[in-house]
Order: sequence, then C-alpha cells, then structure tokens
Amino acid sequence: MPAIHLDEARAPEGMRLYAIGDVHGRLDLLTAMHRAIAAEIGRDRPADWRIVHLGDYIDRGPQSKGVLDFLIAARERDPRNVVLAGNHELGLLEFLAAPSASGLFARYGGVETARSYGVDLLSGAIEEGHRALAAALPQSHVAFLKSLAFSFAAGDFFFCHAGIRPGLPLDRQEPRDLVWIRDEFLAHAGLYEKVVVHGHTPGEKADVRPNRINLDSYACGTGRLSALAADGGAKRILEATVDAVAQRIAATTP
Repeated sequence: MPAIHLDEARAPEGMRLYAIGDVHGRLDLLTAMHRAIAAEIGRDRPADWRIVHLGDYIDRGPQSKGVLDFLIAARERDPRNVVLAGNHELGLLEFLAAPSASGLFARYGGVETARSYGVDLLSGAIEEGHRALAAALPQSHVAFLKSLAFSFAAGDFFFCHAGIRPGLPLDRQEPRDLVWIRDEFLAHAGLYEKVVVHGHTPGEKADVRPNRINLDSYACGTGRLSALAADGGAKRILEATVDAVAQRIAATTP
C-alpha cells in the first residue's frame, strides 16, 4: 500500500481544499470561519474549491439548530460545501429512533441541542423530551442528518470525523470507525495512503502530525474553531475566534 507524508501531500491540481473541525453548536465561530474562507476565495479566485465539514455540528454549544440551518443552506447553495457525519449527529438520530437517558445524545450535550429547538429535555421523563424534540425538529433537519457521508477524499487527503483503522485500506474502512475510533488511530505513527484530516478528539489547538491533522480545538469550550487550507503543496491552519470585543481570524503555517 502506498504511503504519503504530510510534507509531500498535495491538493488536487487547481483545487483549494478547506476542512473545518468540530463546531458543537458554535454558530458564531462557524460563520466567522466561512466569512474568512469566502474572503480568501474571492481574493485568490482558485479554479475550484471544496469546504469539508468534519462532523459534530451539534451538542454542547448553544446554537445547534442554527448550525444545521447554516450548513443545509450552504450545501444547497453550493454542493462544493461537503458535510460529513460525526458521532454526535448519529447520536441524535439514535435518540430519535430509540430514546435513552444513557445514550450519547442525552448524556453529552443533547440538552443544549434540544434547548436550541425550544425543548427542555430535563423537564420530565426522557420519553416526554423525546416526543417534544421529535415534534420540534424540522423534517429537513432529520433528512439532512441522514444524508451525511462518512468520508471524502481529494488529492492526497482523506477526510473523516474520527479517523481510520490502521492496516485497512481506505476503501475498506467501516463507518463506525470513521466516526468513533480514537486510541488505535491516535497511537499509530505510520504513514497512510493519504494524510487523514479529522476531528473528534478535542485539544486546545489543531494537532499536525506527519500522517494526520486533528482539527478539533474544542470550539464550544476554547472559543476557537480550527480549519485546514491546502492549495497545491501548501498547507495552512486557520483559526476563528469570537469574543465580546472583537472578531479575529489568524492564519499560521504548520
């Protein structure tokens, strides 16, 4: 199986790639990042582009509904906005299918997601919260969540939410690993067929390795949303932050 180092990885000829890490209900940061990317595209006029969203749009942060509205509109406006599934999106679908107080959605941020739809998940029995949320969720949101792909590949980059299982070819990866894997993937130092661009494991900033780039900078807690820009052989980490005083977009080279 061929292997490639980040230093040698290239975006497709004529295509600029962007990838945005875990949003978790931070609509302010997502819109700030999109404004920065749109400004770059408008300034540089690349022949083609893709913006890949790596999953975990909902839960924990305050504006999950707004994030989904934004992404649905962005993808409808231009299909070059690629939107992938994260484990939290699957957790919401699982909750809608079979509500459980011990599931991912109810335990890890679903209360905030439900609140963004005007539902108090904690006001009664979990079955009551489930009924209220199912009634409040637009069918367009449910259809959108069910439509999300698990991976996307372009040039020398492979995009997914959590990572891949080492030793398996990219075209044989299991959906569950693509949205859930952690320890086996993070501990693997060997190179892959493509550089894996992922989120899922939070840190204070993007983590750039020879075989992978982790863009989960825990936006809902740090107030920092990370993204990758790749154009030819050039790669940059973008950062969007929003505070009460100012909005700042910073770019650094890994």
